[in-house]
Amino acid sequence: MLLGGRDSLPLPGTWAVLHRVTREAGGPVDSMRTDAAGRYRIRIPQARGAVDSSAVYVVSTWYDSLAYFSLPLNVVGRPAVQVEDLVVYPTTKRTPPIRLTRRLVTIARPAADGTRDVLEILELENTGLTTRITDDTLVPTWAGAIPSAALQFQGGQGDISADAMQRRGDRVLVLGPIPPGHAKQLSYGYVLPAGGAGVALPIDQPTKELNLLVEDTAAAVAAPKVESLGVQEIEQRRFAAYRAGPLAAGDRVTIGLPRGAFRAQTLLPYVIALLAAAMVGALVWALKRKPALAPDHSAP
Repeated sequence: MLLGGRDSLPLPGTWAVLHRVTREAGGPVDSMRTDAAGRYRIRIPQARGAVDSSAVYVVSTWYDSLAYFSLPLNVVGRPAVQVEDLVVYPTTKRTPPIRLTRRLVTIARPAADGTRDVLEILELENTGLTTRITDDTLVPTWAGAIPSAALQFQGGQGDISADAMQRRGDRVLVLGPIPPGHAKQLSYGYVLPAGGAGVALPIDQPTKELNLLVEDTAAAVAAPKVESLGVQEIEQRRFAAYRAGPLAAGDRVTIGLPRGAFRAQTLLPYVIALLAAAMVGALVWALKRKPALAPDHSAP
């Protein structure tokens, strides 16, 4: 265990906890305090003389109100496993600053109802030496803007849990902790309503790099320092790729989107209205006609 900072130092006397997780259940199985060098050794309990190959093991520790977990350990057929150092940090609120280093926006073709699915993947960097936390939903650890017309917002997978994200108006709020170290990834999706000729992507903070993937390859992208990267095939779908940045808060990014292929069924309401009007007109004309005089066949 290490205490992070300008120079990482051993963390003695803290608990290292071994967890066993299966499809049915999970929980701690053993623990050990770290020595003066921040090291520990834990034996994995064996069931019936062999380690359960379906189980996943992780090590955790608790420091300054936060839990830290190791990556899953591959223990099958190995007499000993070296666990990567867990680096913990003191926690602070409202600081340090969190930077948006990369924003990837993927815009799909229109669905049958004309709406478009959008997926955003972002990378956030904690620029300080403490883990930024919050205990107030009005003061998130980070927030960023999305189009105000966005519908059906949903948090996705990443280093930051979907449970730690929420939408408030045209902003996405992150309420989970953001530690220093490598950039932390988060993702979320939403839907753009039908009928729009394009979308303006709000840039509310400095963004080191913006990447766009647009499935409508005829889309027109306008942004500062924008660069076309050609058409890329991803999972048997073709996307026009663009890169822009660095961007400053307030920069304008627009994506002009085709309205979609012509579909005859979209004209059906107009055809019905036209036929109805024609029928009404014919009826009015028939009622206004004067009846013709019948010929007089009476004898003189």
